[in-house]
Amino acid sequence: MLDALSLLQQRHSAPSRQLGEPAPDADTLRTLLEAAIRVPDHGKLVPFRLISLRGEAKLKFGAALAERAIRRDPDLPESKREKERFRYTFAPLVMVVVARIDHDNGIPEIEQKLCAGNVAYNILQGAYAFGFGAQWLTGWAAYDAEVAALLGLANNECVIGFVHIGTPQADIPDRDRPALDDLLTEWKG
Repeated sequence: MLDALSLLQQRHSAPSRQLGEPAPDADTLRTLLEAAIRVPDHGKLVPFRLISLRGEAKLKFGAALAERAIRRDPDLPESKREKERFRYTFAPLVMVVVARIDHDNGIPEIEQKLCAGNVAYNILQGAYAFGFGAQWLTGWAAYDAEVAALLGLANNECVIGFVHIGTPQADIPDRDRPALDDLLTEWKG
């Protein structure tokens, strides 16, 4: 396992198409997810939940999304149809991170969504720490009402991301990162 600072300095996403078996075993996944849910949570609302997709169920989910993509856009080019058909066939595990928004507590919705987003990010970090690759994806499916219904989401829930997890099947170079000096200013009043 990497130390915490090295993890922050080295973690990078692995394209979902380059992820294969194995996924984390049950004990490793449980440890990873128990760590991932330790996030800042204003009001202790626990405004998130997780759905795991694997095996035949993951493939059925992917097929349903591909059908939905074509219904949404009957003119979808064949190359994009192909991408939709195979999107869920690569990584052996996909964790769906769901935000559960409580509108009656005074905690702003954005804070609740950020809390759920931190869970997704922690899953990425944890997967990398355990030697796996992961990619957090959204796309149209994260915002589609039929996909939400397919996942059994309640009216106060929304997809924050689909985190694809597996073992990288090739070396994945890191991308260029922004320079801190281009992003940091000091406010002096």
